[in-house]
Amino acid sequence: MEPKRKSGRARVPESSESTEDHLERISELVEQKGYARVTDVAEELGLTAATVSNMVRRLAARGFLNYEKYRGFSLTSEGRAVAVRIKARHKTLTELLGLLGLEADTIEEEVEDIEHHLRPQTLEVLEKLVCYWKARPEHLQAFIKFARKK
Repeated sequence: MEPKRKSGRARVPESSESTEDHLERISELVEQKGYARVTDVAEELGLTAATVSNMVRRLAARGFLNYEKYRGFSLTSEGRAVAVRIKARHKTLTELLGLLGLEADTIEEEVEDIEHHLRPQTLEVLEKLVCYWKARPEHLQAFIKFARKK
């Protein structure tokens, strides 16, 4: 059976991208409520409960989640560490694209499209660029002015 999808959002393949998407949403839910449930994650990701339940079992087996069948679950310390890295990457990309003046909807879509495909070295350079432009807004404005000429 094909998973339910939110409109405008591509199906998430069962890969490390899917793992990251699940951990990211679980982390957000745990921050909000103190726990997460399969139905909450399924709704957030636009997937069926069965699809999320399978992933939750895999994440628990890999040591990322504390999970009891038919109950809520939470992140282990290892799961939290991965979620923190995912969240930091998401934040860096969101800030970078925001500094460049892109619209919020565009930023959200672009971050979802590219966040899983960056090497740590690339992310580190982008983090430095965000910090640089925040510390030197005149350089950011010079770049934006330059980019508009093209």
